[in-house]
Amino acid sequence: MRIIRRLIYLGYYTKRMNWQLLRRFMHHIRDEQGIGSARQMMSIMVDSVRYNISPLEWYQFGFSTLGPAEKSMWAGTGTMYEFQRRANPAGARTVLADKRRFYEAYRELFRHPLWSIDALQADPDLVRRMLREHERLVFKSATGNCGTSVQVVDSSGLDADKLTVWMQEHGVDMVEGFAQQHADLNALSPSGVNTVRIFTLLRPNGEYRVLGCRLRISVNSPVDNMAAGNMAAPIDEGTGIVSGPGVYSDITKAPSFIHPITKVPIEGFQVPYWHETLELVHRASLLHPENRSIGWDIVVTPEGPGLIEGNHDWCKLVWQLPVSQGLKRLLEQA
Repeated sequence: MRIIRRLIYLGYYTKRMNWQLLRRFMHHIRDEQGIGSARQMMSIMVDSVRYNISPLEWYQFGFSTLGPAEKSMWAGTGTMYEFQRRANPAGARTVLADKRRFYEAYRELFRHPLWSIDALQADPDLVRRMLREHERLVFKSATGNCGTSVQVVDSSGLDADKLTVWMQEHGVDMVEGFAQQHADLNALSPSGVNTVRIFTLLRPNGEYRVLGCRLRISVNSPVDNMAAGNMAAPIDEGTGIVSGPGVYSDITKAPSFIHPITKVPIEGFQVPYWHETLELVHRASLLHPENRSIGWDIVVTPEGPGLIEGNHDWCKLVWQLPVSQGLKRLLEQA
């Protein structure tokens, strides 16, 4: 039964494959390691079924150089899907899947406001106040992920009477006040808000655990998602100090010990308000304990940390790549 399920997963990966990226990875491994395309494809298919990973993860996890014991340590898409379905049941995760519902449920932990398109359509005066009080606004799809729908816009260029029509034309249904990041984070990378991602777990007995802390770093981009070409770096949970270089999900890019644009060192960077950030995430984890494992995105402002969103389907790449090791054992303890 397990083999059949994983063959179904392989079909799903194939259907949704970014073939251009796969070919680029394949050529890179051929050029760097001398492994031919046919041999790579055979290894991908075998390892996808055996270790529950996607074809792209075969490259991102470095499977071309790993033995069976090391390969078994990595949590791929299939493993994460099965774990997150158990930890965050379908009926409970809706509060996380829709950013508008998330804001209402966790409003006390935010430092910036959020409005839905419905609220703006119902109150034209609200639109005018929003444009008057906020120099920059962040438009999103309430159910979007990986930063694909995010648009940061100067309010001065928006027309209050036509704003909701503009939102519909651009495929967005909510807007946030722009959250100003702490000066230290702005010096590291001013192109986008650099968020902290903390992965948490509530075990069935109620025990709370942090599964990992990462700093997502924008690289000449208005968003900080790895899927958009940006970096993630490990943060030491005890100190809030970045303990390694920034890494990419693109295997053709080397890790960065200094920011490629600003030249600010990444390793050794102290995340501001670290103790307060850990406290914030702990509080958030207990508000809706029916969702047991969440990837929290936190903005660190000059006044302190605030929530941006919580992810029930949090990313295995941001979790594992920055520490260069598979962390599946932490899920097996859940």
